[in-house]
Amino acid sequence: MPVITGLAELREHPKIVDQYERLGLLYNQASIDIDFRESCEVVHEILGDRLTTLFGPQHGVGSTEQDNMIETGNFLHRTLALPVYSLYSSSRRPSPEMLDKVDAVLVDIQDVGARVYTFCATVALLMEECAALGKPVIILDRPNPINGMTVEGNVLAPEFSSFVGPYPLPMRHGMTVAELMGYYNTEFQINCELIIVKMKGWDRTFYFEDTGLPWAFPSPNMPTVETAIVYPGQVLLEGTNLSEGRGTTRPFEIFGTPFLNPEKIVTDIDPRCLAGVYLRPIQFRPVFNKWGGRSCLGFQIHVTDRNLYHPYRTTLAILSAIRKYCPDEFQWSDPPYEYVLDKLPIDVILGDPEVRKSLERADSVFLMEEIWESGLENFLKIRRDFMIY
Repeated sequence: MPVITGLAELREHPKIVDQYERLGLLYNQASIDIDFRESCEVVHEILGDRLTTLFGPQHGVGSTEQDNMIETGNFLHRTLALPVYSLYSSSRRPSPEMLDKVDAVLVDIQDVGARVYTFCATVALLMEECAALGKPVIILDRPNPINGMTVEGNVLAPEFSSFVGPYPLPMRHGMTVAELMGYYNTEFQINCELIIVKMKGWDRTFYFEDTGLPWAFPSPNMPTVETAIVYPGQVLLEGTNLSEGRGTTRPFEIFGTPFLNPEKIVTDIDPRCLAGVYLRPIQFRPVFNKWGGRSCLGFQIHVTDRNLYHPYRTTLAILSAIRKYCPDEFQWSDPPYEYVLDKLPIDVILGDPEVRKSLERADSVFLMEEIWESGLENFLKIRRDFMIY
């Protein structure tokens, strides 16, 4: 039996929002029900004219914009004739004017389970503004597609807070949107009135295919569940001159550059870092983004056992090997990255420059994990208070 999402619960129990005369909705085209209908259509069917305002995250409500820092504008929804406000524009937070015609805001967003995916940062900023105006935020919860058990990576250092990590969190956090917003709201004193519409039938061990729900790509370069599984590691490549596969049909699973020697690099990776994964040497030509139009050598990541594979560990080991064999050609990217102008993009993504420095010293990935273990254990203890499944 399919998991019942927060959206489906709202449809069955519309009295959840009876006390609010006017509501807004943060969503995008991946926010669909079991019958493939977009959240805005379902909510409009439930609320009618009480749905007054729509909001969209990065990439736009249609998931049309390919890359980072490509802003979207405001417009009128083509069938509902409602205003759609972009929360990825000149500002990443809603203005009081955008919230003027709502008494509460519904959030129905499909996250991918990684700290740097910006949708949850958008929800956090929405909560901050709603808290200031005394307006509740209602989370219609959805599954974490890469399970709600596995947690991996260093916890972000507070001084590296950004739109790809507003609060301390490991790279793979193992939480749903509702759980994560509960953590943000309480631990970092956002103090928003937060209402959670829970899922039914979701198990923390589930990957997305186990939910029985249809998958729709939440952003242009997140086409499949397999993409989401590798993303908590492969997103690190955005901070380098390696192609992370944008401009190919398998972004984040395919990666490389014109200067790699894949066969040599793979022999230098500790086999323990390749548990549950096979790196298949390939040649590819991105049609846009880094190395667009150039023939590249690299790999396709094939995950053979999701329960053994550690995406963050694996990509750190890959980067270490590439740095060893290509010290002159390999480069960290220059700023800006997601509106951070004064820090290396890799440091913003990693959430702590010490991890980059460890890579530059060619430290073992397992040594890195020992260093951040206490911070991760502390997060796991705090996380227990916000797990609702």
